[in-house]
Amino acid sequence: MQEFLDRLLAGIRGSQMLRLLVLCFWVLLLKIPAGMVESLVHERQQRRDEAVAEVSSKWGQTQAIDGPALVIPFTRNWTETLTDGRQVVRTATSRAVFLPESLRVTGRIDSRERNRGIFSVPVYTLDLLLEGEFARPDFSLLGAEPASIDWEHAQLAVGIADVRAIQEESRVIWNGQSLPLLPGTGDFKAAAGGVHALAAVNPEQESISFRVPLLLNGSQSAWLTPSGKTTRVTLESNHPDPGFQGNWLPTSHSEGPEGFTADWTISWLGRNYPQAWQNNEVSATQLEQSRFGVQLVNPVDQYRMAGRSVKYSDLFILLTFASIWLMEVLGRIRVHGIQYLLLGAALCLFYLLELALSEHLGFPLSYLLASLSILGMVGGYALVMLRSPGRAGLLTAGVALLYAYLYVVLGNEDSALLVGSIGLFLVLGLVMVTTRRVDWSRGAAAPPAGPPR
Repeated sequence: MQEFLDRLLAGIRGSQMLRLLVLCFWVLLLKIPAGMVESLVHERQQRRDEAVAEVSSKWGQTQAIDGPALVIPFTRNWTETLTDGRQVVRTATSRAVFLPESLRVTGRIDSRERNRGIFSVPVYTLDLLLEGEFARPDFSLLGAEPASIDWEHAQLAVGIADVRAIQEESRVIWNGQSLPLLPGTGDFKAAAGGVHALAAVNPEQESISFRVPLLLNGSQSAWLTPSGKTTRVTLESNHPDPGFQGNWLPTSHSEGPEGFTADWTISWLGRNYPQAWQNNEVSATQLEQSRFGVQLVNPVDQYRMAGRSVKYSDLFILLTFASIWLMEVLGRIRVHGIQYLLLGAALCLFYLLELALSEHLGFPLSYLLASLSILGMVGGYALVMLRSPGRAGLLTAGVALLYAYLYVVLGNEDSALLVGSIGLFLVLGLVMVTTRRVDWSRGAAAPPAGPPR
């Protein structure tokens, strides 16, 4: 009986299947520190977002420009029959809103960075010029009598998302006349905030020209509303990495290290609101849904890259453990389970080093330094663990290839699935070729097979 138990225990200790199960358990156990690093990435990203919000609240929020719109008050009279049969005449003041026949927007976005602690926040100054023409306002569709229109108290309004960020007082050129801008959007209720000018209208004119210069601070992105029947926009910036957003992409654009230039041409037929309405028939939501613009993109977001890289931790640990296990099988050496665990902890430490360094050095340099540090640690420990400079060098080279492979995957997000699938295919093929002569029943390499008889 004792002899049977001894043989059973010896078989269990020598069982490669059991060692594989233990290694799988270690991989699952190491998901705990990897998950802690991933949580830390989200925490640091949240702190970065708080820094962005704090700087934006003082410098200027994301800017969105609505309009310009011409608002003209008029009165409506109607007869109401009371319950006792008497009739009374009621009068109410309404407001007609007209959008430009043509709108041309030219602007420059001067991008810079503001620092809050270790975090860098992209901000900008927007130098914008709105110009174009209004056609003679047509009240026939609104049911207004000509005598009820108050042409003298018309207003030209421009919606601005963050009016606190207006940098200088501007004047509107309205039909050749210079007018001061006043706070608020006046009677233009479709915009939450902005400026307006008292712009009397001559009803005999066929068209009215306007010119509105604006100088604004903002952060992260800038948006415009296609208010004209035909809207043409040209934006240029010194920011090298634009991200075009909204309902319309540029009809043409160019990008380079010195910045970008983009042009839009938009017809009113693509909007869900008309050129003229009264009172609150068009809401702020409708204007917002028609916006387009540009986001100042950070080409290398270290937190997004760190979050993506830590998702590959299971694969890294599994492939490294598989390499050591194959060296055990083929080289007939023994590696203790604790040594596997320590090596896996070193691999998890890479993601923490990468995250910490990237906040100060940028992602590419931090990735290089973190990978070199862990490669030195893995190589030194493998030299003692595997008791062979050749095997230690082979393991270190394999881990280095994994880091290089991961960097390629992170840098090619669109083709990450293809690159990852090819990599796994090659790794599996290499394992199958390497272990083709292993006698798995004995757990060691078998002698070369003789010729078939």
